[in-house]
Amino acid sequence: MNPALAFAVFSATLFAAHQIADHVLGQTDNQASHKADPGLTGWRHILGHVLAYHLVMAVMVTVTIVALDVPVTATGIAAGLAFSAITHAFIDRRWPVRWLLEHTGSTPFSRLAGHGINGMYLADQALHYACLWISALLLARL
Repeated sequence: MNPALAFAVFSATLFAAHQIADHVLGQTDNQASHKADPGLTGWRHILGHVLAYHLVMAVMVTVTIVALDVPVTATGIAAGLAFSAITHAFIDRRWPVRWLLEHTGSTPFSRLAGHGINGMYLADQALHYACLWISALLLARL
């Protein structure tokens, strides 16, 4: 399979996996409420979320590889999933997203919360998608 096609397949898979793992199967309300808490409490919740999230992702990536006979190496799988796990945990601690917004002239957006729109959530999701793009490149090319 052409690496560009593998990248497209993995991009679609990771996007779908992210949606189901971040919003349905890979995070409890308790984890979502406490993953940014200071100390061990926050780390316990974020690590539980990242583990469940990546179990969902690993299953969906595996099904895709098998169902579509996508060529991939163990190195590509390890790098893609590890990059996703590390960046997901970092982003979901929330302070990096707020710091980035405040230091790029978007402090008002970071505080936006009304009418169903939340600036921090939108920025969080955008950063996750950017990291999943890199994960798809790693899966397709390593």
